[in-house]
Amino acid sequence: MTPLSRTLPNWSPEAIVFDCDGTLMDTERHWQDARTRAFRDFGLQTPPGFAERAKGVHYLDCGRLMAQETNKPDLASDFSTALLSHFMSLVAEDPVTMPGASEFVRLCWHRLPLAVASNCPMEVVDESLLRAGLRRYFRHVVVPTVQRDFDESHETPDDQSEQPVRPKPWPDVYSRASSLCGVAPRSALAIEDSLPGVESASRAGLRVLGVGPLPKEGSGQADAWAPGLDSEQVLSWVRMRVPVRATDSDEPRKNRGPA
Repeated sequence: MTPLSRTLPNWSPEAIVFDCDGTLMDTERHWQDARTRAFRDFGLQTPPGFAERAKGVHYLDCGRLMAQETNKPDLASDFSTALLSHFMSLVAEDPVTMPGASEFVRLCWHRLPLAVASNCPMEVVDESLLRAGLRRYFRHVVVPTVQRDFDESHETPDDQSEQPVRPKPWPDVYSRASSLCGVAPRSALAIEDSLPGVESASRAGLRVLGVGPLPKEGSGQADAWAPGLDSEQVLSWVRMRVPVRATDSDEPRKNRGPA
């Protein structure tokens, strides 16, 4: 783990963009259960080590991976549909935040703009954050707007609002989120728990704080890695480097809808 004090000592972000699953919401276990149930729907067993390979992967890509690893290429779409259906049911039954996430978000909200960049569909992110009482703190939520494969040569319109937003590890969700917050990517901090998310944020030009257990492959392109949002080192860094804003001192409106 790279200490925060060595990588972000004198730098103050102008916005923070959070991943949702595994960073704000304790949903990775729901994804794992959903994958297991989806495999069982088709009479199949979960391949060994699949949970690690699927972490942070968009659910459509995960469906394709499930089909590939079980030699059932024709089931890719069916796997994706079953996976999302099971996941949404599990989230609705048990919306739980990651340790320290609620307190950290409230601490940061008094200081600078916050956004969420997720690979999940909008209805999943909104429902999770609403049930956890966190949706009101985020000015913007950015999710992929396209579900097909892209390559580097794909042309997009000049109008930013018309450009498709590709899933992580593409940089699009983080680029769009920082833009909506009104800051340059280099002035924003991304908080992520998975290597595909870290790669996405890094490619977009954000500095990246990884949180949670360090992946087996290491910290990747993260600038620093901490055990969680309840880490005293992380909390102290925010209090020291990010001043409280002079306005917006009250709680945000509870009925604030999606951005």
